[in-house]
Amino acid sequence: MTNVAEALRAAPRAQRLGEMLVRESKLSQRDLDQALAAQREMGDLLGRVLVRLGLLSETDVAQALAGQLEMPLIPAAEFPAEPVVVPGLSADYLISHGVLPLAVADGELRAAMAVPQDAFLCKALQLATGLRVRPALALESELHQALDRLYGEPAAEADADDEVDTFSGPLGADSEFVEHLKDLASEAPIIRLVNQLIARVVDLRASDIHLEPFDDGLHLRYRVDGVLQEAEVISSQLAAAASSRIKLLAHLNIAERRLPQDGRIKTRVKGHELDLRVSTLPTVHGESVVMRVLDRASIRLDLEAMGFAPDNLARYRDLIDRPHGILLVTGPTGSGKTTTLYASLAKLDAPSLKIVTVEDPVEYQLEGINQVQVLPQIGMTFAHALRSILRQDPDIIMIGEMRDTETAQIAVQSSLTGHLVLSTLHTNTAAGAITRLEDMGVERYLITSTVNGVLSQRLLRRLCPHCREPETLPEATLRKAGLDRLAAERELNLHNAHGCAHCKQTGYLGRTAIHELFVMDDAAHRAVLDGADATTLNQVARRSGMLTLYEDGLRKVAAGETSLEELLRVTQDQRGD
Repeated sequence: MTNVAEALRAAPRAQRLGEMLVRESKLSQRDLDQALAAQREMGDLLGRVLVRLGLLSETDVAQALAGQLEMPLIPAAEFPAEPVVVPGLSADYLISHGVLPLAVADGELRAAMAVPQDAFLCKALQLATGLRVRPALALESELHQALDRLYGEPAAEADADDEVDTFSGPLGADSEFVEHLKDLASEAPIIRLVNQLIARVVDLRASDIHLEPFDDGLHLRYRVDGVLQEAEVISSQLAAAASSRIKLLAHLNIAERRLPQDGRIKTRVKGHELDLRVSTLPTVHGESVVMRVLDRASIRLDLEAMGFAPDNLARYRDLIDRPHGILLVTGPTGSGKTTTLYASLAKLDAPSLKIVTVEDPVEYQLEGINQVQVLPQIGMTFAHALRSILRQDPDIIMIGEMRDTETAQIAVQSSLTGHLVLSTLHTNTAAGAITRLEDMGVERYLITSTVNGVLSQRLLRRLCPHCREPETLPEATLRKAGLDRLAAERELNLHNAHGCAHCKQTGYLGRTAIHELFVMDDAAHRAVLDGADATTLNQVARRSGMLTLYEDGLRKVAAGETSLEELLRVTQDQRGD
């Protein structure tokens, strides 16, 4: 194995692996050139770059690497069920260096590694243990899951006094100031503080953590069910250290405090796998840090459980079952558009269909679906990715967001050539998406030929079932709200928010969605070709049976799922006449 390491040092591994993949027809020369350019930009191993660009799966890369290194690829089923204790190696060292001991016997350590070709790591293991090292290859994702399970400790439950900072990313500068920041961020009180504020998201069901610096300290707020809730204020003395700790965990440059940065933290809290998207923004009082929480355990990929009214669900399922065309989902940031698209893809028959997504970022990984990460810094834009995706013979394409004219034009051409295209747009109403496509340069006749429908949605907080209280509204209020028309069809079951321990005194627990579904029928076709604006298109769709967001929300108010106050807060000027 030492000979293998010496041979790898003698010849550039990236080129050898790339040539092997091209020779085996797993990769085109053009894709290899693109990956090598990305590697020079990102400074990572070629295999990881290929996976991040979506050019190859992690398994394909690992199998090729195993053949190149002439060593076995260990599947997760062969990982030990219990930790293998190796004298001289701490759990922190194993986790931070990606080493999973498989067995110790006859003076030899068998270990699975993500980078077994690292001769320096193999030498360090040999010196630390006094054993001969026989490395094997394992999938990096499976390896880290096994290490967390066998040797890890949930961040929220670990004793901060025993924690060791294992960050080994680039700091961007070698100065006393940087080292001082790192020392502060590695102290037990700061580690405990950051662990606690991250752990709290599970109990609160929060979607975002906001740390905002002001004169009196670092203000901590959580977004719960779409509404920000204030928490404590962290003292000014700890503010810089807390921000630096988060930046270390997200592998950001802690020396750079003048420019915005983005990163990710993956951690386990109380049995939940959390993926935190970290964004920093310089302000006059320091760095504002926002962490977007992606809880893999909480996502619901079930259209029936997402709040669709039966009539809307039936019409929406008809749209996603069509073989080609464009289906758009619109709404502001945080309205659940991507989750709705994920749930739509989950309903499709992935084994018999080629489904490819292009996203920025890939929020949740879906089984059986090819997901591509956009990387604008190396030219991997939505439009560039879409052109390559069309050569992959897909049946269904999901575009994370239509941001520009080029992306919209490719989406239209894709639908015309027999593909079903799902995407999102930032518009306030469903009809508004049609005029937005016109603004992006798509001809009207192409819109009528390709767009099947547009779904607009918002998220409403549900009334807490433990403390909601029945409510009787005056006749004048019922008429003004439009509830008098529903009262003629059904019995009103109105409730309002009260507050209890279950809902943290907010009166609301969880969220549901309201929808506005615009279907491109014959009347809508004629209106679009006649150059109708969004208001006229909305009126045409309502005559065909479309309910507005407000009207769909009224049905949930009448059923006692939410309050009229919450509906008015969310829809505001979206009320229908």
